[in-house]
Amino acid sequence: MSAYIISDLHLNKDKPLITLNFLRFIQKYLTYYDDLYIIGDFFDYWIGDDDNNKLHQKIAFSLKQLNLRNINCYFIHGNRDFLIGNFYAEQCGMKILPQETLLNIYNKRIVILHGDTLCTNDIEYQKYRKKIYKPYLQNIFLKLPLFIRHKIAKKIKNKTKDANISKSKFIVDVNLQSVINTFNKHKAQWIIHGHTHKPAIHKIYINNKIHYRGVLDAWCNKNSTFIINNKGIKLLFF
Repeated sequence: MSAYIISDLHLNKDKPLITLNFLRFIQKYLTYYDDLYIIGDFFDYWIGDDDNNKLHQKIAFSLKQLNLRNINCYFIHGNRDFLIGNFYAEQCGMKILPQETLLNIYNKRIVILHGDTLCTNDIEYQKYRKKIYKPYLQNIFLKLPLFIRHKIAKKIKNKTKDANISKSKFIVDVNLQSVINTFNKHKAQWIIHGHTHKPAIHKIYINNKIHYRGVLDAWCNKNSTFIINNKGIKLLFF
């Protein structure tokens, strides 16, 4: 049995190749009794489970088929798709996990998360994030007509993209102390996340003990996954 961890696919109807690569990935790599963890920004943006378009239907059907192969699918919200709810999760046959989830696999303690909460140098973004996670604001947004939600989501996405261009690499990357705090909080050996789109495996020494921070790439750059099995933990590009 293996566990596969992916992030930052940013699925969008305007980028059909990424969708095709994902469908090929789950058919080629996942076998019976494997686990799939999707740790955020699975979709480029999400405006509500009632946005039942063809792309969402195709992905839900494909993920549901994994259940028939005894493959478990888990999901952690990202900053683009934090509005994915239980209704769509049930359609996909996937379980929504907490923003920070500790896995115990092959005697390794591994924290998985999207990664934006580690970027605490970006004070402006963290304030924005705190605001959009307020339940009453989400409820107001989800009651708006779909076409208005689409316009708002695209406007926010473009504004965020422009803002990130002007920010330094230091600001948009993870904060080391936040990473260390997460290791200590969960007594973990590994942290695996996405969000920054800087694929690597970093070694971090805490109290003279080695820890590892694994980072996934965005699929618009390179298709990537972490594979965890009895042979260890590996970052795979394909």
